[in-house]
Amino acid sequence: MSSVTAAQTSTDSGALHTEENPKGKAQLQLSTVFANRSEKIILARSDSVSEERVLKITITETTVIESDLGIWNSRALIYLTLWFFFSFCTLFLNKYILTLLEGEPSMLGAVQMLMTTFIGCVKLFVPCCFYQHKARLSYPPNFLMTMLFVGVMRFATVVLGLVSLKNVAVSFAETVKSSAPIFTVIMSRLILGEYTGLMVNLSLIPVMGGLALCTATELSFNVLGFSAALSTNIMDCLQNVFSKKLLSGDKYKFSPPELQFYTSAAAVVMLIPAWIFLMDIPQLQKNGKGFAYSQDIMVLLLIDGALFHLQSVTAYALMGKISPVTFSVASTVKHALSIWLSIIVFSNEITSLSAVGTVLVIIGVLLYNKARKYERETLHGLVLHSTAEDSESLIPQDLKAHEK
Repeated sequence: MSSVTAAQTSTDSGALHTEENPKGKAQLQLSTVFANRSEKIILARSDSVSEERVLKITITETTVIESDLGIWNSRALIYLTLWFFFSFCTLFLNKYILTLLEGEPSMLGAVQMLMTTFIGCVKLFVPCCFYQHKARLSYPPNFLMTMLFVGVMRFATVVLGLVSLKNVAVSFAETVKSSAPIFTVIMSRLILGEYTGLMVNLSLIPVMGGLALCTATELSFNVLGFSAALSTNIMDCLQNVFSKKLLSGDKYKFSPPELQFYTSAAAVVMLIPAWIFLMDIPQLQKNGKGFAYSQDIMVLLLIDGALFHLQSVTAYALMGKISPVTFSVASTVKHALSIWLSIIVFSNEITSLSAVGTVLVIIGVLLYNKARKYERETLHGLVLHSTAEDSESLIPQDLKAHEK
């Protein structure tokens, strides 16, 4: 007898519960592939013989989300465009404050984290026309520990980023970040159970290699700086995967503004002791001559903090629409575009390796999109084909005779 079973999986517990058909009754219980983000569909075919052949197809929550055009979804494209725009604005304003104004990275990081926490608090608890927050009736039982854990990852990302920035060149840190898709694929597989095929994994090679070539002419090596940059990369990928888990939940699903505020608040709570005990009192200028808090400088700092907040919110919103691996590839493209925009804005020298690297990144992204699309179409076609065969075999014999 053939059977088709739909298994519902809770994203909180991760336990698998399979409904069993009553003995002697043939039932068809196949939920639609696009019905629920936390749904795992398992198709099983059994002929009750010794050589039992079983076909299982598991569709995880991230695959279900990406089945709706993925990055080419209209909202995902809007979020992607806004994320790129706010990221570029924040990057160039950071460069202006840190170089022309001789700013201190720790001070700038403090302003960014405090500003994004303050704006997030206003958006959640003060009614405004831009975002209407709906009060939660209940929170997960491990809410504080979960947010503290993600906040620790944000805290580690900021601190390790400052250490790497102090010990190695920015171009070298960008090169290390080119390995982000590999770490994201591994963590998505271990934490989310997201399947990525061979073609998708192979398409990541030119993406990472291209970005490495973009900055190959300016490489500098330092053991402490390299370790900090690599740790920052790993922590950032881990944070993205866990954030995806929180954004794609079923019973306790968090909105991007909620997740951004709670994790930022937790990061600030942990960053304050680090600023006090691990660093000198933050000064805006490296030469220690003090700083004249002019109105223009204060406005620049506030604008920079607001842009950092918008960058974080749009990143979380985009993360809720695509898989962590796709988000990681999009981030790699952003790094490559940032290098070229910095060349245009700051009149840096253009090397042939940078040009070849950028072309490789673009080719890799196109190959990734093609491989991802082919993977989804193959998987969905296999699901529909198996469903049609099992539906035909589950029709009662008397009903078949009546139809004739």
